Amino acid sequence: MKLRIAMTGATGFVGAETLNQALEAGHHVTAITRKAQPPRGRLKWVPGSLENRAALNTLVRDADVVIHIAGTVNAADRDGFEAGNARGTMAVIDAMRQRGVRRLIHVSSLAAREPKLSDYGWSKGLAERHVKASGLDWTIVRPPAIYGPGDREMLELFRMAKRGIMLLPPAGRLSLIEVSDLARLLLVLAGEKEISLAHCYEVDDGTPGGWDHLEFGQAVGLAMGRPVKTFATPNWALSLGARLDRMLRGKGAKLTQDRVNYFCHPDWVVTKRKQPPKRLWTPKVPTEDGLKATVEAYRAKGWL
Repeated sequence: MKLRIAMTGATGFVGAETLNQALEAGHHVTAITRKAQPPRGRLKWVPGSLENRAALNTLVRDADVVIHIAGTVNAADRDGFEAGNARGTMAVIDAMRQRGVRRLIHVSSLAAREPKLSDYGWSKGLAERHVKASGLDWTIVRPPAIYGPGDREMLELFRMAKRGIMLLPPAGRLSLIEVSDLARLLLVLAGEKEISLAHCYEVDDGTPGGWDHLEFGQAVGLAMGRPVKTFATPNWALSLGARLDRMLRGKGAKLTQDRVNYFCHPDWVVTKRKQPPKRLWTPKVPTEDGLKATVEAYRAKGWL
């Protein structure tokens, strides 16, 4: 079945992959963008942002389903996270109600499980509450750490591996998912409602119990083709790094205290009972293969 999909965040890392897969599958996509984008078949760009009510009304008009991917992963304060994640989600919901569009696929984060840990997690949790109270036909997806070609959030880890030394968070475990697997799930959900209606799914690469931080660091080194020495960095050292990054890059700092709080949590492993049923979706990309493909893409772009 070919769908009319309205999409937010289509110019970002996850959104771009989801958009490509949607168009390759023959769906018609309407996507919102802040900047002019090149034309493509079966794709309509709507100029605007989540703060623009008229643009959102145009975006969702005549849509069969809305895939809401846009969000804020880094902000100077709690209000910045709330604006990008919670209020932005509420604006999408309002536009859907006004246009009579029912089906919503909402991309959240595992961070929403721990709303007291970081402002980011708090804002994603608040966005989830808005979705659950919307009265729409919703499904929520909580990805863990997402990696893949085109990702800049994990790029620094690969650059450290190139130097042979990786500074990682303290002891703990995490789940991972490759971006094309996540995009494929979002499109499966877009065309399916009976199984997934009103479910909040936590998704990963299929590794039972997730990855130990040091194991993951070694896997990145293996993908880079060189041995690496991994070091568990204590909370105080990461906090110091956050302060230095803020001094050097101001509001553009990548390592913030909010992120330190998130990174140092020992359990970012998906909950097994919250995973999608296997008849609906299973991951296809082994993480070792996905990491190698990511390295090749980074090198092709000159990022390493």
